[in-house]
Amino acid sequence: MLRRLFIGGALLWVCGGALHAQSEEKELYPVNAATLLGVGGYNLMDTYLTPSSRIPYKGWGLRVLDERMKITRLADHRISRQQQVSVDISFTGNDAGTTRALNGFIDYTLGYHYRFEPLPDLKLLAGASVHALLGFIYYARSSNNPASAKADLDLNVSAMALYTLRIRSYPLTFRYQFEIPFAGILFSPHAGQSYYEIFSQGNRSGIVPFTSFHNKQAMKNYLTVDFPVGRFTFRAGYLNSLYYLDVNGIRSHILSNSFVIGFVKEFIAFGGKRTQSTRHKSAYY
Repeated sequence: MLRRLFIGGALLWVCGGALHAQSEEKELYPVNAATLLGVGGYNLMDTYLTPSSRIPYKGWGLRVLDERMKITRLADHRISRQQQVSVDISFTGNDAGTTRALNGFIDYTLGYHYRFEPLPDLKLLAGASVHALLGFIYYARSSNNPASAKADLDLNVSAMALYTLRIRSYPLTFRYQFEIPFAGILFSPHAGQSYYEIFSQGNRSGIVPFTSFHNKQAMKNYLTVDFPVGRFTFRAGYLNSLYYLDVNGIRSHILSNSFVIGFVKEFIAFGGKRTQSTRHKSAYY
């Protein structure tokens, strides 16, 4: 009798442990991380540096882009988070070759997108993002104002489409995404105002204006494709950035077209107690 009770209790303990482990099993959401290196053409113009001329400065530049995407717990895991950090530096000059310019920018974007999956291989994402930019344009010439500082903070409309095309058993994942700022603030001196007046004499009135479609038009376009090669996954594509500004009597534009390529990896970021699971759902694929 005691033996039967012992065997029965052991079976209940084993079954209960298995059910408890099964209840703890959850679907995991990996981080899709890509690091890309790009090269391309740049076209810049800033009337703060050339008050009497709107001649653009053209040249080439390098870009490093780090991008991460992950499905969050928001809206029952229907919202994904995207982070992008981009650093680029370019060398431009006027058509006559008499003046050169050095330009550098770093920008950070944090976006959240609601996900629609009308087809198994098609994902449509729509949402908003916050974008911050910091940079400079420096003209290598003698002048009272040889440099122009850039600092922006924007709220963007953001949308993305992801589609996986399978050629036999070989997957190609295409992505198109755009970002359009609709409201923000930026730093801008007035036409003819020096930085000495701003920071030493305290003439700061109107140097942080509100921006929207009436004085700033900008857009970023991403077109990329992911493809596996052996045990690695590569991402290649085209990044286009358009930036037009008319603020405080200063007109400027920053245009760039870059071709990028780099590596992609996915990993699980554990926090707190680890949960064993064989199921995972990518934010990208």
